[in-house]
Amino acid sequence: MQVPAKEQQVVHFGPFTVDLASREVWKSGQRVRLQEKPFEILSILLEKPNQLVTREEIQRRLWASDTFVDFEHNINTAVRKLREALGDVAEQSHFIETLPRRGYRFVGTFEEEDFAPSNPPTATLTNPTARRRHLRVVFATVVIAAIVFFVGMNLSEIRDKWVQGKISEQDTILLTDFVNKTGDPVFDDSLKPALAAELGQSPFLNLVSDRKVVSTLRLTGRDANTAVNLDVARELCQRLGTKAVLSGTISSLGSHYLIGLKAVACTTGDSLAEEAAEAASKEEVLKALDQASSSLRTKLGESLPSVQKFDVPIEVTTSSLEALKNYSVGLKIKYTKGDALSLPFLERAVELDPNFASAYSSLAIGVGNVGKTSLAVEYATKAYQLRDRVTEREKFGISASYFHEIGELEKLEQTYRDWQETYPRDFVPYGNLGITYNQMGLYEKALAQYREAARLRPDNVMNAGNLASAYIFLNRFDEAQATLDEALARKLDGGNLRAWIYTLAFLRDDKALMDQQLAWGAGKPGDEEGLLANQSDTEAYYGTLRKARQLSRRAVDLSVRGEAREAAAIWQVDAALREAELGNFTAARQGVAAALALSSGRDIKVLAALALARSRDAAGANVLITDLEEAYPTHTMLKSYWLPTIKAVLELNRGNSSKALEYLQLAAPYELGQASMYVNNMYPVYVRGQAYLQAHDGPAAVAEYQKILDHKGVQQNFVIASLARFQVARAYAMAGDTAKANAAYHDFLTLWKDADPEIPVLKQVKAEYAKLQ
Repeated sequence: MQVPAKEQQVVHFGPFTVDLASREVWKSGQRVRLQEKPFEILSILLEKPNQLVTREEIQRRLWASDTFVDFEHNINTAVRKLREALGDVAEQSHFIETLPRRGYRFVGTFEEEDFAPSNPPTATLTNPTARRRHLRVVFATVVIAAIVFFVGMNLSEIRDKWVQGKISEQDTILLTDFVNKTGDPVFDDSLKPALAAELGQSPFLNLVSDRKVVSTLRLTGRDANTAVNLDVARELCQRLGTKAVLSGTISSLGSHYLIGLKAVACTTGDSLAEEAAEAASKEEVLKALDQASSSLRTKLGESLPSVQKFDVPIEVTTSSLEALKNYSVGLKIKYTKGDALSLPFLERAVELDPNFASAYSSLAIGVGNVGKTSLAVEYATKAYQLRDRVTEREKFGISASYFHEIGELEKLEQTYRDWQETYPRDFVPYGNLGITYNQMGLYEKALAQYREAARLRPDNVMNAGNLASAYIFLNRFDEAQATLDEALARKLDGGNLRAWIYTLAFLRDDKALMDQQLAWGAGKPGDEEGLLANQSDTEAYYGTLRKARQLSRRAVDLSVRGEAREAAAIWQVDAALREAELGNFTAARQGVAAALALSSGRDIKVLAALALARSRDAAGANVLITDLEEAYPTHTMLKSYWLPTIKAVLELNRGNSSKALEYLQLAAPYELGQASMYVNNMYPVYVRGQAYLQAHDGPAAVAEYQKILDHKGVQQNFVIASLARFQVARAYAMAGDTAKANAAYHDFLTLWKDADPEIPVLKQVKAEYAKLQ
């Protein structure tokens, strides 16, 4: 029996020595740095070896009752730092075990040593009795090691045969559709997602996603709705390099039901594991499936502690087979036909089970993708409130969706960090954390996350596109090109990848390659519209506004015909913002009205408010600002990027440059970030430059516009990237540097040599340039 640490001054476990009096930790004679809160948690755990210490107890011990902090976040952070110091991993813990939603316990083994409390663990054994005891321990260790060696020699062949064909942490498993032999249609689409949820909570097993199955079916020339039976599954898993196929059946035994699960090797068809369970009634089927799948996990090679630790019963998630069926059908439609058509099934799932957290989360994503952002927040909040009813992996997804919808980037970042710690082989939290860092403008950090996502899932086209984007944002165009070339060589393709190929071609002035991407997208719904909108931005960048307008109209019309009204509104408001920047205020206001008629989603309102402010419609802009502030009070990028920028524009319109600069100071921490997926950014920088011009501070304005010119990969092809050349010319002229001003004006006019002559900004540039001559 282990002695609690509170009865000792010095505790030894593994290679570690903890001196509770001096609050020091040593590893093999080297001091380990450990901050205050992680050390206090370690001390609490050591007091109760092999006993649960709840999160509530940790909170009570570490913080006074009148302390107001985010306890959940702070405890997660402290435990993560403690694990890092001990070299411990959550899914294979040697010292600190996590009991999901409950707390932690110390599972290491204490060792008796004769080190003096004040000495580090390298102290010499000088006491004769201690030395003799040490020698006996060494001798006993050698004898035990010898026994283990010889027994291991004799048992190795048996062990090798036993583990041969088992699943490893690197292998993937493909689920077939459940075979329903009962004749009851309620089982047709309900049991597969239940089994996927049960197996998916394991940090050991890797399931091929439904989205990947759909895309691979299409690659084989099959319809995306093809039933995945054993024959189809074996072909798919050979294409995917999957280790095993897992099939399930349900059949009737009188009034009882029999669940059967079987895993077979993909290449040979040899059986890897089987399990069966019986249910006394239809209401007991999910419980029986849960029992069978838990047993199967151990037979496939997962450790019993891991199964026990990550084992939320599916009937806790939802006890309704009908709800599960609608949920499953909704997700299948989402992956094959898009979000809009999936929503009625997901809505029906939550009607049948109002506590179905995962269905609410899927609804939040779906309605958000079709532009109903207020409803997305409502559904995401409901899912978050029910998050304790789901598996640990689902809980991370639900929490991430919630923090994304309400825009709390710091909590979103921490959620992805915790997800990575618990499921280090999931590529999703790495890719999504990269996107979060992009929003913040932390491009080096984003690159590290994208690299890890691509390492974990090199066959994922989104990972390849994201990795290329990180290099582009950092102006590392050669590495971006190599990443894109490698993806295409590996037969990875899609609209996201083609968009980044187009962007890189623009930055390298490769018109032929840009035209190739437009040709690739022609006739491909969902891809063609985005590429047309991208080309419309390019035309506006060069001042060929009539062409830009035609392309935007085509993108909007195609999106409307494809029932993608949110996308149509984005292309419309993007065009309106361009018109405002070029001085066509009436056209800008008309474009905003058309966009809001298509969708009143959060992202549409943000860009609409900016376009109205830039076109001097203060009343209209303020209405949208009020709506956004009331609906999204905690949204990081709204509070710290968009709203300060829009308010700064309104102050500039009033001639109040000093107040504008105050607002823009709030946006400074995120000014290089990708605050919008649709408009290439640096708006705070551009507007700050105009504020300095209004304040007659030429050198300060030059510095702002030079930021834009230096960050080509961030700014890309939106119109303010080219207008920055004109603005820096004005700044040089104001600073009295006529030579640089002339060169900058000439540079802009050369860029706009084919521009439409009626554009108000172009007329202004020519007039200012003429005055300098």
